[in-house]
Amino acid sequence: MKKKSLQSRIFLIGAVFVSLVAIIIGISFYFIVSDAVEQQVGERALSIAKTTAERPDILAGFQSENPTEILQPIATVIKEKTGAEYVVIGNEEGIRYAHPVSERLGKKMVGDDNEQALIHGKSYISEATGTLGKALRGKAPVIDENGQIIGIISVGFLKDNIATIFSQYINNIAYIVLIAILLGIIGSSILARNIKKELFNLEPSEIANLFTERNALIESVREAIITVDANGVIRMVNNAAYEILSLPTYTELIGRNIWDVIPNTSLPQVMESGEGQLDRPMEIRGKKAIVNRIPIRVGDKIVGAVSSFRLQSDFDRLAEELSQVKQYTEALRAQTHEYNNSLYTISGLIQLQSYEEALELIHIETAEHQSLIQFMTKRLQDPFLGGIVIGFFNRAKELKVRFILDEDSNLERLPKHLQKNLLVSIIGNLVTNAFEAVDNLPEEQRIVRILVVETEEEIVIEVEDSGEGIADNLFGRVLLEKISTKSENDRGYGLLKVQENVSDLGGVIAIESGDLGGALFIVSIPKGGYLYDRAN
Repeated sequence: MKKKSLQSRIFLIGAVFVSLVAIIIGISFYFIVSDAVEQQVGERALSIAKTTAERPDILAGFQSENPTEILQPIATVIKEKTGAEYVVIGNEEGIRYAHPVSERLGKKMVGDDNEQALIHGKSYISEATGTLGKALRGKAPVIDENGQIIGIISVGFLKDNIATIFSQYINNIAYIVLIAILLGIIGSSILARNIKKELFNLEPSEIANLFTERNALIESVREAIITVDANGVIRMVNNAAYEILSLPTYTELIGRNIWDVIPNTSLPQVMESGEGQLDRPMEIRGKKAIVNRIPIRVGDKIVGAVSSFRLQSDFDRLAEELSQVKQYTEALRAQTHEYNNSLYTISGLIQLQSYEEALELIHIETAEHQSLIQFMTKRLQDPFLGGIVIGFFNRAKELKVRFILDEDSNLERLPKHLQKNLLVSIIGNLVTNAFEAVDNLPEEQRIVRILVVETEEEIVIEVEDSGEGIADNLFGRVLLEKISTKSENDRGYGLLKVQENVSDLGGVIAIESGDLGGALFIVSIPKGGYLYDRAN
């Protein structure tokens, strides 16, 4: 059986609830009204009885020789004027002097409820069954001028007649209840429709699935995510945020103010301005991070904000890995290009039947390559670094640049703890900048020299070019600002990156004027690494 929709269930529950409440209120109102009517009728009967008992003509009738002759007409008139069912007058023994049924005159009153009036002289309301049926009666004693009880007045309203009065109220109450039920049904329909609209027309099961999927999605991303409400109270946080904040996962963050967790947060400014902030640098608990902040809107109202952030080191690592791959790709491309040129030349010589020249070229290429490999194997024994340098040799050939590996270079193997991707980025940026620095020079003047040497405590890298060098007024700024001697706008990042990578490795970098006429960059990296350097 198909489960009813949320809108249908809300409508049915609301309609049934309002209907039950209306019916209960109607029944309660009926009993309240019936009690009030009975009380009012009883007080009316008592008032008539007391007023009648105090009339002088009634007292005179009791003192006459034939009380019935005087009292019966009086009782009849009172009955007709007041609308009472009956007005009965009896003497001190309860013998009727007046009664609506003349055959019952002279007989004892029925009901056994006259003692309070005849013996104790009290006026009261009673409910008893008389000769005319069950009635609500007001009784009052008749007292003469001497204070003696000489009789009783009983004014009655039959319960059947009172029920008729009730029935008139029942119809009115029923109409009111029906109108309330109708309004409740209409209200339930509007409420159900509005609730469904507020829930984006989703069913509870769909909302639960979305909530589960949202949690899974948020936890699957590596970026830290924190959401806050309009008051800055944290409403959601994923596990990645705990890691970046260096907090154990059992720490309760939800419900806390964002300022207590991240004092330098800018989420309040985002909620005030309503403008998002993308890729903003920020320091979180001593860690460099890249942060995105977006306000959360419901219609035109800002109800909170969401912040996602990731450590700068993660982006740096990806950039460096990409740079490393790019360096390798460029080296392989240059090597392939150079080999193709050699092959085309050899193929042309063979077609011209210049076999000796072809053999000579093969021997020259082989000897040069073997010489480079032997030198690299002997002086730069680390294959990682050796591969990069060989790649630059091939790139230099392509650019018609004389690339010199200083004969004093010597490095057995890079320390295991040293981040090789950072070292590749340092060498790659410095050598690429050197190639660009000599690009405008005549071919015979294009020279780039590199030195890689190690001591017991450090690794030293020198990169020198024969270009125009760096102006004296830029020496102190070139590693701290985006400065480039090129005309393109999106340049000048390389040396900034070199400075960051050198700092991350615990090293230092210096700039001097080289012997070749251009700039000389000297990088010193401690073999103990950054932690070793900080500890010492």
